[in-house]
Amino acid sequence: MNNDISSTDRGNILVVDDTPANLRLLAGILNGKGYKVRPVPSGELALSAAKGMPPDLILLDIMMPEMNGYEVCEKIKADERTRDIPVIFISAINDVLDKVKAFAVGGVDYITKPFQVEEVLVRVETHLAMCQLQKKLKQKNDELTVTLEQLQATQNQLVQSEKLAALGQLIAGIAHEINTPLGAIRSSIGNITGFLDNNLESLPVFFKELSAERQQDFLSLMYSSRQQTYSLSTREKRELKKGLKQQLDAEGIDNADSLASILVNIGLQGNLQEFVPLLKDPESENIIKTAYEFASIHRSARTIATATERAAKVVFALKNYARYDVNGEKLQVNITEGIETVLTLYQNQIKQGVEIVRNYQNQLPTVLCYPDELNQVWTNLIHNALQAMDNQGTLTIDAFQQDTKFVVKITDSGKGIPPEILPKIFEPFFTTKPAGEGSGLGLDIVKKIIEKHQGKIDVESVPGQTAFTVSLPINLTE
Repeated sequence: MNNDISSTDRGNILVVDDTPANLRLLAGILNGKGYKVRPVPSGELALSAAKGMPPDLILLDIMMPEMNGYEVCEKIKADERTRDIPVIFISAINDVLDKVKAFAVGGVDYITKPFQVEEVLVRVETHLAMCQLQKKLKQKNDELTVTLEQLQATQNQLVQSEKLAALGQLIAGIAHEINTPLGAIRSSIGNITGFLDNNLESLPVFFKELSAERQQDFLSLMYSSRQQTYSLSTREKRELKKGLKQQLDAEGIDNADSLASILVNIGLQGNLQEFVPLLKDPESENIIKTAYEFASIHRSARTIATATERAAKVVFALKNYARYDVNGEKLQVNITEGIETVLTLYQNQIKQGVEIVRNYQNQLPTVLCYPDELNQVWTNLIHNALQAMDNQGTLTIDAFQQDTKFVVKITDSGKGIPPEILPKIFEPFFTTKPAGEGSGLGLDIVKKIIEKHQGKIDVESVPGQTAFTVSLPINLTE
């Protein structure tokens, strides 16, 4: 060993022995090898010295007055400040039971007196080296723990960022899905307001002047209008008008073309025989036009109800999509409800030419999961599928139970994934999209979320059919 090495580099050793000669001998040996040595003659002083300035190693005699070595070692190991300091017992006692006791109270080694100098030095050096390695290992473990926590925090941020990115892609479509019904509501309210502004004062006179027979005809027209629950195509309207006009001409009624158009718009279909007396009445045109305006009011009210329901559905889906906390607890969730939420949010893209085929098994179980994160999975897979088809094709979603697993299979009719790319799609930052259109983290995050749920994801792709299959345990364990 090199005697020129700094004592602070070699180690700080506390030597405890009630015999001054032994203290001097051990101190001289260790000092000579570059160690910093603090000799103390009693157990009490040893405890005080170890707590005040913890050494790297303690050489401890057993047979001492007032407090023996076993008691000193027990107190050292009981104190959080000193418990990790290695203790080597050095004693003239050579009984096996005493050696066993020395290890039982926390000693790491046992040297019997009279000792060999080389043996003491080798054991001291060995345990100091082991102590340094343990310290370095602890330091590395602490660093790894901090790094892991940082990585987990970064992963959570990436998941949230990817979710916000997907949500950002949805915003334009969602705005359209809400603006369209709002426009319909605005237009319908305008129709209702216009009718009331123009006719409110004249309506009482109109109804007062109607005979009982004409009042019944008016109500029958209103009833016919209410029976029409769907919109007619232009071709259907044209054919209906043609048939009604023929009946009007046969009855010799004037303005047959104009009346036929109004009657079609009211919703009257089929035989006109019931209304022939009304149609021959001199006031028939005024009565029928008023009936048409009332029918328009009814259609406007129905439009408002439909548009409100449509907008509410989108808002409800958006609320459901955003309601879960990414750091929240696991919840029992209906998986297909989450999928339907995502489909609702993508309705603007879907209605461009995508047929949705749902194959959901009856009475599916709920799944214990992190629903916010699984919604991110469905969002990513459905978004990718729609993009692969350019919003034109068939999107098939299968959901079924397979033993203790819940399986979701999402299949699109797009052009497929090239075989050379398929093995790379789950790699972080891998993307085939142009710069700025994709981070390459979507499928990597999807895979990590599914692995967090102790599940797996598989992909199969041929031209015209790409299927992602997600398998999740129904009861997620800790």
